[in-house]
Amino acid sequence: QVQLVESGGGLVQAGGSLRLSCAASGRTFSSYTMGWFRRAPGKEREFVAAFTKISNIFYTDSVKGRFTISRDNAKNTVDLQMNSLKPEDTAVYYCAARTPKAGTYYYDNRAYDYWGQGTQVTVSS
Repeated sequence: QVQLVESGGGLVQAGGSLRLSCAASGRTFSSYTMGWFRRAPGKEREFVAAFTKISNIFYTDSVKGRFTISRDNAKNTVDLQMNSLKPEDTAVYYCAARTPKAGTYYYDNRAYDYWGQGTQVTVSS
C-alpha cells in the first residue's frame, strides 16, 4: 500500500513557475513508476509526466521544455517543476504510482494503482 500526498499548487500568472511535490509512504518507493496527471475543468484526466523505476522520463508534448519531473528515492518524493506556465495548464494535478505490468503503459491513468488527492494549479492570463 502506498499513500501519496501532493503539495505546492496555487495561483500564478502566465509565464510564472510552480513546483509540485509528492510525498509517498512505504518502503518500496523505488520500485514504482511515478506519474503526474492533471484534470482541467470539463476535461478528462490526462498524462503529464512520468519517471520510471529505471529512470526513463516521459512528458506529454504540451509540457516538453517547460516542465521537469524528478524523483528522490531516498526521500520518497517526486517533484514536478513547472515553468513558463500558461492558462491552459490550469488543472488539478495528481501524483500517481504504478507497478509496471505487461500490456499497460505509463501514460494511461488506468495503469496506475495509487493516487494522491490532487492539488489545484491556476494560471491567470
